[in-house]
Amino acid sequence: MPDFPALTGAYRLLFLWIEPASTILPAILIWFAPGAAWFHHGLIPAPHESPPALDDRTQMAVWQLGNCYLLLGLLESLVFRAVRDAIPGRPAAQERVLGASLLAMAIADVSSGVSIAASFIGLPDDLKYRPELWNATTHGNISFVVFLLLMRVAWFLGVGRTRYYYGQSSKGKAKAT
Repeated sequence: MPDFPALTGAYRLLFLWIEPASTILPAILIWFAPGAAWFHHGLIPAPHESPPALDDRTQMAVWQLGNCYLLLGLLESLVFRAVRDAIPGRPAAQERVLGASLLAMAIADVSSGVSIAASFIGLPDDLKYRPELWNATTHGNISFVVFLLLMRVAWFLGVGRTRYYYGQSSKGKAKAT
């Protein structure tokens, strides 16, 4: 495997494996089994297990959401691997491309802050402050998105890694690329 200094340790594990799997898997579950109705029903944890059938429009919207999840997971997984393989030995160039992708995802995380707030506000009062009662979908929409945003910010700040492009002076950037 080529050297990948711009994405090491926990960041590599998270951004090459965990996050892509966490976005591709829901797409598969939405399309095949348990299905769109299961996902839609799981947006708010409920005691009854069998979700009602969805009308055609709602099912189409959930399937399209599944497509968005698949696209996100594939882009992150395939582009990050392409960066690793195409520009080995050039950590500043790797970091610059990864940073552009991570910045786009961080902006989406922040814009989904409205979605996070909506997910939280939409929870019944007896569930809002009881995350131990949340299901995987609720944690994915709230807890995991917040965690991912914090990890992207930590990557940009250089927490637990060496920075090669971001956080360097303009003179250092010119030399490094």
